Amino acid sequence: MSPINQKTVIRCPWVDLSKPDYVAYHDKEWGVPVFDDRIIFEFLTLEAAQAGLSWYTVLRKREAYRKAYENFDPKKVAQFDETRIEALIQDAGIIRNRLKIQASVNNARRFLEVQKEFSSFSTYIWGFVGNRPKLNRIKNLSDYPATSPESDALSRDLKKRGFKFMGSTICYAHMQATGLVNDHAIGCFRRKEIIEG
Repeated sequence: MSPINQKTVIRCPWVDLSKPDYVAYHDKEWGVPVFDDRIIFEFLTLEAAQAGLSWYTVLRKREAYRKAYENFDPKKVAQFDETRIEALIQDAGIIRNRLKIQASVNNARRFLEVQKEFSSFSTYIWGFVGNRPKLNRIKNLSDYPATSPESDALSRDLKKRGFKFMGSTICYAHMQATGLVNDHAIGCFRRKEIIEG
């Protein structure tokens, strides 16, 4: 990625320029295609934790989550027992919602099942977009969809497989974050960079 002139660069309309960590997340991660299962699991876990909250709330707690969740190794998280879950509920660094924490451990176990069936979770999830990023034409904040036919299908299938906190809105946010969908606005400097890879 080329050096950025902060005064002239155009970014997506949702980016809060007063929050450097939010800007960095947009500039370096959001919308970049992800094929690494550990990173996919990280985003799935964080997106589920976000339910009902702002993404920035979760983003600020990301490092604490990485520590608490063994760097988002799904094999390790799948082994968390009730004692470990209780410890997570007491961890002020993360979102201390019992249902979300229990769901994250459940989801790790389901994640491993999908890996076993498809050889990787990446193979499974990219199948929902035909194995190539979908490209939307976003101009204004109001143009961003909350869901899509693909996120509807992914949500239905994940729920059928036993995943929790995986509604279509969460699935769509995950697809945006991990580049299954390129929702960088027209004019945003990252849109073209990601398309050209």
